[in-house]
Amino acid sequence: MATAFSFAQTTLFSKTSPSLRAACLRSFTFCLPFSSSSAALSSDKLHSKKWRQPVASVLELGGVRIAKDDVLRDDPTNNVPDTIFAKLGLQLHRRDQHPLGILKNAIYEYFDTNYSNQFDKFDNLSPIVSVKENFDDVLVPADHVSRSYNDTYYIDSQTVLRCHTSAHQAEILRRGHTHFLVTGDVYRRDSIDSTHYPVFHQMEGVRVFSPQDWEASGTDGTSYAAGDLKKCLEGLARHLFGSVEMRWVDTYFPFTNPSFELEIFFQENWLEVLGCGVTEQEILRRSGKTDNVAWAFGLGLERLAMVLFDIPDIRLFWSTDERFTSQFSSGKLGVKFKPFSKYPPCYKDVSFWINESFTENNLCEVVREVAGDLAEEVQLIDNFTNKKGMTSHCYRITYRSMERSLTDDEINKLQASPITRDDWNVRELVQSKLNVVLR
Repeated sequence: MATAFSFAQTTLFSKTSPSLRAACLRSFTFCLPFSSSSAALSSDKLHSKKWRQPVASVLELGGVRIAKDDVLRDDPTNNVPDTIFAKLGLQLHRRDQHPLGILKNAIYEYFDTNYSNQFDKFDNLSPIVSVKENFDDVLVPADHVSRSYNDTYYIDSQTVLRCHTSAHQAEILRRGHTHFLVTGDVYRRDSIDSTHYPVFHQMEGVRVFSPQDWEASGTDGTSYAAGDLKKCLEGLARHLFGSVEMRWVDTYFPFTNPSFELEIFFQENWLEVLGCGVTEQEILRRSGKTDNVAWAFGLGLERLAMVLFDIPDIRLFWSTDERFTSQFSSGKLGVKFKPFSKYPPCYKDVSFWINESFTENNLCEVVREVAGDLAEEVQLIDNFTNKKGMTSHCYRITYRSMERSLTDDEINKLQASPITRDDWNVRELVQSKLNVVLR
């Protein structure tokens, strides 16, 4: 289900071999993180300064070797930073002792048990997809905000890092699959706080029905599919959360009609678990299934895992600290995370006059480029417009490591003036990359 809109949180290379197009449904097997400069800046000073220490890397997509220049390209539409490329291939959802892998396997268990292994499973598909696959094939309107460079990571004008696992739905349907689950890492430019991260993981489920499935029921195909969908997902919610109160909320998605959200009453609050609906007939028609109906759902693994395992910060999923990783075991769903320490935060403010092209997502990308996972939150704390019509924003950046105490000196080097640091820092890059005027 195309979760770019609410579910879970809410091109191919002109230089590369045509075989990369087929790689969208091939295995994504190996990655070692590296670091490089992202899109070139106009400042000669930027090119002369050391960005980050490079590390060897290689990607293989279904046997097709991908160099960093295939993803971090000298293309005016490319907005993929090295910090994002370094996450490609890590595939947390395929690690059986990781909370995301444990949750994925628990969902697999539910479907295998209740549907006699009917559902085909895909969890190793390439996250590099075409604009057509990511948007057009799931009926995302041409003017939808999710298509913007502010929201999506573009490799070039016709290639993106998938925003949702629905990018593979049309191709899997065309290949003849009628029951399937797709799990994978997805990529979106986003804010910085404890529940948002530019890389996260989704699962989508699809089930296709033939006329003989619903004709004996006395109902039309859409009603039959909707009823089956709700029964299936209520069972999944009980499998994951136990006996909980549930409610269905009508909603809108461009790729399903009718569309629903499932909420459960858990820990004294209503929690949105997933989005779903009856697949739009146009999607099925394009896939050669003119006489069928189908349902689809989408959920965010991090969103559910944070609740099930009591994990307070989404950055922890990427931690390699044994004090985190040793707490989880294969098959043990819902083991409560025990914080190993709460290190103190460090707050730094940055103020500047914005321009018409400024967006908070672009600011967050700059902060992540410099501070990585040390950036815990970026929050607008003040804004005003002066008599000349110039608008000022003041943002508070919270720095905190989940593994150690940060020193004032290292935070000042991340944030402060270039006098203190040979490498670029937040203030410099905010001014250089966003074309704002610091105050």
